Amino acid sequence: MKVLKFGGSSVAKPERIQGIIAILQQYHVRNDDFTVVFSAFGGVTDALIDMATKAENGDETYMVAFEQFKIRHLDAAKILLSDDRFAIARRQIFQNCEDLLGVLKGIYLIREVSLRTMDYVASFGERMSAYIIAETLNEVGIPAEFLDARKVIKTDKNFGSAKVDFLETDALIADYYFKHKDKIQVVTGFIGAVKGAKGSDFGLTTTLGRGGSDYTAAIIASGLNASVIEIWTDVDGVLTADPRKVKKAFTIPLMTYAEAMEMSHFGAKVIYPPTLQPAFKKKIPLYIKNTFNPDFIGTLVSSDKNPTGHAVQGISSISNMSLLTLSGSGLFGVPGVAGRLFSGLAAANINVILITQGSSESSISFAVQPSDASKARRTVEKSFEFELKNGTVNPLSIESELAAVAIVGENMRYQPGIAGTMFQALGKNGVNCIAIAQGSSELNISVIVPKADEGKALNALHEAFFLSDTQTLHLFIMGVGLIGSTLLKQIASQAAFLKENRSMEIKVIGLSNSRKMILDENGLDIINWKSMLYEKGGNSTPSVFVEKMKHLNLPNAIFVDCTASKDVAEVYADVLNRSISISTANKIANSSSYDNY
Repeated sequence: MKVLKFGGSSVAKPERIQGIIAILQQYHVRNDDFTVVFSAFGGVTDALIDMATKAENGDETYMVAFEQFKIRHLDAAKILLSDDRFAIARRQIFQNCEDLLGVLKGIYLIREVSLRTMDYVASFGERMSAYIIAETLNEVGIPAEFLDARKVIKTDKNFGSAKVDFLETDALIADYYFKHKDKIQVVTGFIGAVKGAKGSDFGLTTTLGRGGSDYTAAIIASGLNASVIEIWTDVDGVLTADPRKVKKAFTIPLMTYAEAMEMSHFGAKVIYPPTLQPAFKKKIPLYIKNTFNPDFIGTLVSSDKNPTGHAVQGISSISNMSLLTLSGSGLFGVPGVAGRLFSGLAAANINVILITQGSSESSISFAVQPSDASKARRTVEKSFEFELKNGTVNPLSIESELAAVAIVGENMRYQPGIAGTMFQALGKNGVNCIAIAQGSSELNISVIVPKADEGKALNALHEAFFLSDTQTLHLFIMGVGLIGSTLLKQIASQAAFLKENRSMEIKVIGLSNSRKMILDENGLDIINWKSMLYEKGGNSTPSVFVEKMKHLNLPNAIFVDCTASKDVAEVYADVLNRSISISTANKIANSSSYDNY
């Protein structure tokens, strides 16, 4: 049995659903035994939550959003189904909409929406999408049956992020599929029901957390002891880094469960972290594949390490966090300090993302979400109230506007030089490491850096570990007269040679003369630079150009001064302070005052 899951972007429009049907027809033709899990149509879950929030606030426009929700699903069904089948589906869609509207009106009247009610509202997205797609499969001759996951997935009452009772759930799944094995089951992702509840067919509706449709697929796979889980999304598998931040990121063909868990914890959005737990427990291989590029192999997550893979498999980050530090002489050599600290945080339901402590035992630093920082501070100060009063512990310090960056890989273990490469790449690009954490497993090295340097850190590390054969230089050229224009001609003529024979790629990111400038972080067309500068360029001064360059914050950046201007020479100190190199044909700085020199 294969368990397939398709995400919201894959089912955002009827034409995309038709693409999925084409994929599933291939499985059906091969007589593969499979079941399929669906998310809500793209954006629908957010729209449902927004409806409920508006109703709670007394905003009558929730009705507008509701009508859009109803029309969107009716329109999709009308496009995908024949007239006869649409007539049947229309009744079910109207019934679902009537149930949803009743709840929304109740929220509007009492001006309150609990987590329990919000879970019920949010469930309508998956209930609609899976039902419509099940009918579409029947339309094309694939015998299918809609399965509301609330029948088989039983949870606790932790609404919003419910915990699954696998003992009861596995038994229900096995029993249900045995009785309905003649049809392909089309399952609602994201939702479950409270175990043992009375008064309805399913019990109280719960959700498994955002991203929970992936988790549903793994839960179903666990109950069926499936041969494989396939998560179909909108990217070519798990990439070495976030492609929105690292343009040269590429697909990792093979990962272990441990590596995937680390990557997902540190912000890799392709895999919802709980998905991996049942897969790992039952040793079920998990593929990440692209709905829009179905022939691409994607990423396989299993228990097998890639023997020929990079030492570092991926680089990931968490973009926003706060770092709190507890310090003072009262911590030195005192047993139980860490226990008091983290027990208090756990009791306050605060998730600690990263921990670091020096061997001096004089301070402990830990990272939390910014929304938890103030609460964490109050909790720690209460736990150490006595020490704070007598001055043996210092007031807790909080640093904000930070990001965590991590390198991950099982092949890092026992391999010297990995940490050295990491910190050399960061140091060379002027990225300050505020805190460092590494476990003895050597699976992950994490650093806390200023949030403004997150992109630069990711690109510098990606180049150091994955593109070390080719170095990319980012040039910002000031002055495009005789010297500057000649330099651009030389770069254009030598680009292919440099890349092939010197493993160096030169990208001209910015150009400026005394009046105009143009910048593109992906690189300018240096053949047609002149027309672009004069037609599309903005107003420029040396200081404005430098500020733009600093804002882009690219690794391996070089400021090239092809002028004889005193004004340009005066910005050198500012450029160097940002760890940006300078190449200059301008003699003024070196012939000015000794202090400036």
